[in-house]
Amino acid sequence: MTEKVNLVINGINIETVAGRTILEVAKEHGIYIPTLCYLKDVNEIGACRMCVVEVKGHSHLFPACNTKVWQGMSVETDSEKVKLSRQFVLQLILAHHTVRCLSCCKSGDCDLQKLATEFELPTVNPYSSDDAKLPSKTDNPFLAYYPELCIGCQRCVSVCSRRVGNGVLNASKIGTRTFIDAPFGQDWKNTECELCGNCATVCPTGALVAKNMGKYQTGNVNRVLTTCPHCATGCQFYLMVKDNKIVDVQPAEGPSNRGLLCVKGRFGSFNFVNSPDRLKHPLIRNRETGEFREASWDEALDLIAMKFGEIKERYGADSLAGFACSRSPNEDCYMLQKMVRCAFGTNNVDNCARVCHSATVAGLAMTLGSGAMTNPIGDITNDVDLIMLVGSNPEEAHPVIGMQIRQAVARGTHLIVVDPRKIRLAKDADIHIRLKPGTNVAFANGMINIIINEGLADEKFIRERTEGFEELKEIVKDYTPEKVAEICNIDVDQLCEAARMYAKAKKAPIIYCLGVTEHSSGTEGVMSLSNLAMVVGKIGKSGCGVNPLRGQNNVQGACDMGALPGDFPGYQKVTNERVVEKFEKAWNVKLSRKPGLHATDVFPAAVRKEIRGLFIFGEDPVVSDPDQGHVIKALESLDFLVLCDLFMTKTAKYADVILPGTSYAEKEGTFSNTERRVQRVRKAVTVEGEMRLDTDIFTDIMNRMGYPQPYLRADEIMDEIASLTPSFGGISHKRLDAGESLQWPCPDKNHPGTPILHTEKFARGLGLFYPAPYRESMELPDDDYPFILMTGRVLYHYNAMAMTGRTPGLVEKSGSSFIEINTEDALRLGISDGDSVKLTSRRGSVVSKARVGDKVSVGETWMPFHFSDAFANVLTNAVLDKFARIPEYKVCAIKIEKAEE
Repeated sequence: MTEKVNLVINGINIETVAGRTILEVAKEHGIYIPTLCYLKDVNEIGACRMCVVEVKGHSHLFPACNTKVWQGMSVETDSEKVKLSRQFVLQLILAHHTVRCLSCCKSGDCDLQKLATEFELPTVNPYSSDDAKLPSKTDNPFLAYYPELCIGCQRCVSVCSRRVGNGVLNASKIGTRTFIDAPFGQDWKNTECELCGNCATVCPTGALVAKNMGKYQTGNVNRVLTTCPHCATGCQFYLMVKDNKIVDVQPAEGPSNRGLLCVKGRFGSFNFVNSPDRLKHPLIRNRETGEFREASWDEALDLIAMKFGEIKERYGADSLAGFACSRSPNEDCYMLQKMVRCAFGTNNVDNCARVCHSATVAGLAMTLGSGAMTNPIGDITNDVDLIMLVGSNPEEAHPVIGMQIRQAVARGTHLIVVDPRKIRLAKDADIHIRLKPGTNVAFANGMINIIINEGLADEKFIRERTEGFEELKEIVKDYTPEKVAEICNIDVDQLCEAARMYAKAKKAPIIYCLGVTEHSSGTEGVMSLSNLAMVVGKIGKSGCGVNPLRGQNNVQGACDMGALPGDFPGYQKVTNERVVEKFEKAWNVKLSRKPGLHATDVFPAAVRKEIRGLFIFGEDPVVSDPDQGHVIKALESLDFLVLCDLFMTKTAKYADVILPGTSYAEKEGTFSNTERRVQRVRKAVTVEGEMRLDTDIFTDIMNRMGYPQPYLRADEIMDEIASLTPSFGGISHKRLDAGESLQWPCPDKNHPGTPILHTEKFARGLGLFYPAPYRESMELPDDDYPFILMTGRVLYHYNAMAMTGRTPGLVEKSGSSFIEINTEDALRLGISDGDSVKLTSRRGSVVSKARVGDKVSVGETWMPFHFSDAFANVLTNAVLDKFARIPEYKVCAIKIEKAEE
């Protein structure tokens, strides 16, 4: 609304816009009105009546939180009538509230306590009634509900329903009393509660609390603003630090999370930091006995420099390689790739994007010129007409983005889910296209065929901003709806309707994840989605674009920082002579012009003895890479393996030297989230032990191997990055610490950053249509191995569980492996839900538990890869995409047998 309204509040003449509430207008003009139940855009029911105000000409009082202003309104917010009403309301609330402020964990941070003090009500409750007491619910490992402290404001109910989009909290009544039906009792594991704790964050009293709050008083802790170390959503939160130990996490109003957190961020992001099994001293392994012994830093670093130096001298620089850690800050990744290039003398450097989103980096770089998410998270979940979700389960893998998608659907946004599994969002979708695993390219080509043939293509956009359309048109003409429906095993009418809905929607982003990339045709799958978006002109615009959800917290940043075999920082090519000369001048060293090996090619090269020395920083490929036996054989074939990590991982056991690193909570730096937003990581604690900053470790090795690298602080490293990387030219810790939120490209210090890519032109000039024919997955079911196996993540854990596995409550909720099997298949095999089953592929066998149902289709199965009792990657196939060399995690063939108990 733009209609102007004039009103008076406390004698002050105010002009505002129609449609706003008294509370909003008063707050904007610095006029205080107390509230208890109010949460903007979430809970505006006016239940507590603390915000009442007097309006001239009316005998009754109005709740300011939900009363809209009108022309000529005259408001008094602090009259005697208003004060008496508020005081009476507080007395009524306190009559049903057990006052135990001295023992309540919210003491000092309780809104009710603050208002009682403001209105000078006694701390000893003289208003107490004889209400029947309900039992507390405290069985949940993270959350507790104390009904005697509940004021019935319903904030928690509203935030669970309207912001989280889960709706597991409900208000119920006993007589005149309102209580919250909180799922925190003995059956907590069997409820739909996601344990996110957002309800506890908004509770104004100590009724619904996170149990961690019992460890501290709010006024006696340090609050350190930082970025979550789990997925790439980039949630902002505060680490609550007491006596040099993290005791809790509280959400912050970050641009990507807007005050929300998931269970991993809220409860699984700090226990591991002070875990008693942290690596605290350098270790050297005796190859004859396999035993590790403690060593000094000098001994360990001297040995590393000597061994790598000998290998380099005898076999050449390209016999060495290094892997960066996608969970570590940008500054760490930059220094790791610099160590490999300047000291090792090779471009054999990579990061775990190789096994998750390298297809995105390669595919979008080829078609659009930039291998990154095109639009911000808020832009593609807030004001859009339709969301097309392809091969992505954000409710589990990127939960806060999942929450925002649920909010969008509740507001009326249409949803198309394209996924082989019946993920939870599928039940809210307008259309669920349950395609056969590995058929993404055929699906996209079929959508384009329909769009072209029905005249729904954006011909102006195609003509003015793209190239290669005729070649694409020639390819897709063979992908008729009927043919694609047969390939994908889907309904032809659903395919046609999905194409029409997507093409006709004004704002419609494509959001995808590993269900698109982790295939032997992963890069072509990404390029096919890019083709689809360009055909309808939905790139370079708000609420549109091609939007990969990156997996790990800084996998985007690891790629940005040049931890790639063919790219210097900022995707500057190692084959570009001018680029190489720039880095040679800056680094004062001769650099290789030969692109390095991809991480997935390093392991077979190690078996062939072409790679002899490997430095692994913070990754656990024995667990996370496909075909575990193949990875172990490669590690055992190396002449020398060094690992820098926090824990004794499965991979660490094969290392010759293990160096104790530092976690995100022990260092300064930045992460780049999935939307290209660079955000600060801040040091919160110092953990006892001999751990050193990882950047200092890399500097030590560089100097010992003959490359003179000065020791730099994290902010100085970022300044060096900015000086060499055009897309990061304007990014600095100083700007970020001043509160600026920057998304690259940010070419200079006055540039505000770039929220949406390709608005005027594509990074490569014209967008390229890449005509990709459909190819079958490399390993399909047969008589010996009749089932397709897919793998993925669950909500409660992260990758190899090095972090989440050290939070007992998460393990209690989800602590062992399972495999989803269709009901018909289970019946045929004589398998019941919960039975032990033996799973076998051409690479190995594991034993897991059967989950029987309809989440997967007949002939298909799905298994999480987190759990050590049955590593899914014992089974998966190491065949690679021809462009990005990404493995085909999502399709391999297995057989299932009932296991002997």
